[in-house]
Amino acid sequence: MWDEAVTGYDFGAQHPMDPVRLALTMSLVRAYGTDRAVDVVAAPPAGDSTLRLVHRADYLAAVRAASADPASADPAYGLGTTDDPAFAEMHEVSALIAGQSVGAAEALWRGDTAHAVNFAGGLHHAMPGAASGFCVYNDAALAIARLLELGAERVAYVDVDAHHGDGVQAAFWEDPRVLTISMHEHPRTLFPHTGWPQETGAAGPGEGSAVNLALPAGTGDTGWVRAFHAVVPELLAQFRPQALVTQHGADTHFEDPLAHLAVSLDAQRAVQEACHDLAHTYVEGGRWLALGGGGYAVVDVVPRSWAHLVAIAAHAPVDPASVIPASWRDEVYARTRQPGPRRMTDGRWPVAWREWTGGYDPADRLDQAVLATRRAAFPARGLLA
Repeated sequence: MWDEAVTGYDFGAQHPMDPVRLALTMSLVRAYGTDRAVDVVAAPPAGDSTLRLVHRADYLAAVRAASADPASADPAYGLGTTDDPAFAEMHEVSALIAGQSVGAAEALWRGDTAHAVNFAGGLHHAMPGAASGFCVYNDAALAIARLLELGAERVAYVDVDAHHGDGVQAAFWEDPRVLTISMHEHPRTLFPHTGWPQETGAAGPGEGSAVNLALPAGTGDTGWVRAFHAVVPELLAQFRPQALVTQHGADTHFEDPLAHLAVSLDAQRAVQEACHDLAHTYVEGGRWLALGGGGYAVVDVVPRSWAHLVAIAAHAPVDPASVIPASWRDEVYARTRQPGPRRMTDGRWPVAWREWTGGYDPADRLDQAVLATRRAAFPARGLLA
């Protein structure tokens, strides 16, 4: 899913969410010819009836008002804040990004494609009635809500951004049709300070519909990939979703300025491949919608990570050892006056990790985090902790 206009999602020159990361990602996709292995399409902006599947009418009105006059933005709706400054046409471009994720979900459900990617999406912090954490409309939640509206009975959401996927969890807190799984830096050390293992869904039908894996700051490749495989596959095998939505924020990377994990591009690629494999193994029809998300190392990390994601979804993976085309590095310098990375790897491929079934160390902080999640969430789903 691509429309050049999504680069208009721009909070200003000093904001960390620089839209150049989107332009450079699409340019790198083209440099590798991946755009010729997929259908590159655009969907219309999400209309009010779609946006109201998740967001309140008064919030939509507040966003429209702030778009028309940024100086009038109401902080009571999270608008005009340091994280979410208002800008002209904010509603229009936010609805366009949401429309790409919703359009992708519709294409999956119709059977037009097995996989779809919207790396401009993944804006997982937006709440029903407020902007939050650089996110205005929650395209991930809207895509899931649209799948439910179309008749899906089981949708799984897996979020591997450094930050907790709080907005998606909140949208489906009481809905047993949606299983949300978020693997993120521990809330003690990172915004939004939610996503504790004990957050497992609303009491009653929603119990067990939320799973949170809160990892210690400093977690690196082997622990991050180990934690993913220790939790996610068992849950998807039990839930058997009819569609899988994944969020691939690149801010888990050791170069990211806003988080404290120590994950490489190669580990991010390993988890992208795992999500693809899980879609084919456990998801009806292999339906997989992959989204972007956070990521503030906008030259060195984000374009490479999401170019890998697109290529994996296209069944045309890029060799991590490949030398990045010079034309792309020239564009990077022209746009940013920074040198671009030379290869599609951080030199850590393939990533080694230990299977959870091989045993765990109760004194290890990473294993403690995994155990906390399994003990809190697995019994409600009929699984052994």
